[in-house]
Amino acid sequence: MHIWLIALTVALVLFGASLAYLTNRIYNLQFINSLCGGIHSRRLILAIVIVVACITIIVVTMNLTNAVIVFVHLTFFWLLMDIIAKIIYSFNGHVKVSGNIIALVVLLITVVYLGFGWYNLHRVVQTEYNLSSEKETGEINILQIADSHIGTSFHGDEMSKYIDEMNKNDIDVAVITGDFVDDSTTKQDMIEACRSIGKLETRYGIYFVFGNHDKGYYNNRKFTGEELVKELEKNGVRTLQDEAVLIDDRFYLIGRKDASETVEKSGARRSMEELTKDLDPDKYMVVLDHQPVDYDAQQKSEVDLVLSGHTHGGQMLPLTYLMQYIGENKSIYGLKHLGKTDFIVTSGISDWSLKFKTGCRSEYVLIRING
Repeated sequence: MHIWLIALTVALVLFGASLAYLTNRIYNLQFINSLCGGIHSRRLILAIVIVVACITIIVVTMNLTNAVIVFVHLTFFWLLMDIIAKIIYSFNGHVKVSGNIIALVVLLITVVYLGFGWYNLHRVVQTEYNLSSEKETGEINILQIADSHIGTSFHGDEMSKYIDEMNKNDIDVAVITGDFVDDSTTKQDMIEACRSIGKLETRYGIYFVFGNHDKGYYNNRKFTGEELVKELEKNGVRTLQDEAVLIDDRFYLIGRKDASETVEKSGARRSMEELTKDLDPDKYMVVLDHQPVDYDAQQKSEVDLVLSGHTHGGQMLPLTYLMQYIGENKSIYGLKHLGKTDFIVTSGISDWSLKFKTGCRSEYVLIRING
């Protein structure tokens, strides 16, 4: 079962439990009791109205997924504060923390914590990796962008502000490792994003590989994967689908179809052995593979570097650790060295549906290679 489906199932179960818990806690607040004159039915109705109103506001301003996130966190912090209050009371029976005070503290903690997550999502940082190679590569500077999911935390034209920052670097080649657009991205947003990405200043060009969202899951978008490729090409971006290109006679870029590709959809992707068998092993090999799932084959092929996204760095605590435990992806975030191969997974420059990043930050990546 896909990691996000597992996470969604768990979240919905927690959401149901959190609604019941929060309704109960609001019902028992002293000021609710006073407002309703101590009448049980009025207290219950008011508690339900408050919960439903909060859910509605969050759904309208964001979406249901984020309503689940907010309420689960609110429940967790409230439960935690209730436990702390009971511990205090057990040690000193004369000190009983007011339920109204607990509610205010819980609201403050939740706002601050999720506000931190909102900030981490919308403040994009540059992350750098310095790698060395025994091959005679000279200096190679690669810019990596992944998981922009255009239209989620920023729109296509807004990407230009990040491009301006990226262009302050000396970039040899820029790579987009999947999920450039989302299922909900509008056609105009896609066009504007392609125009923005075309403003990248590089020595040897910009390359793109598909992620699992780029071709659209539900056939309800106003543009196709082919139209995305054409728009990228108009702006100087080359798409690689199970093919390799030699750059400056020094290094290869090997762009893979996404792991979600099947014979039924568009033809299963080629294996790493097929992709590398005719390449010069003395030249540095960089694999662009959206999902970090094929590490064994990539390590066996002795490619030098694999660049991926997809995981969003785990996005939120405790998903960061849950995803590592489940092990659907070989890595969740950062640099790993296995055998002769370096693997880098970025947390991405944006998000998918969630509007908070409490377990990581939004980023683009600059990789400096020296050989």
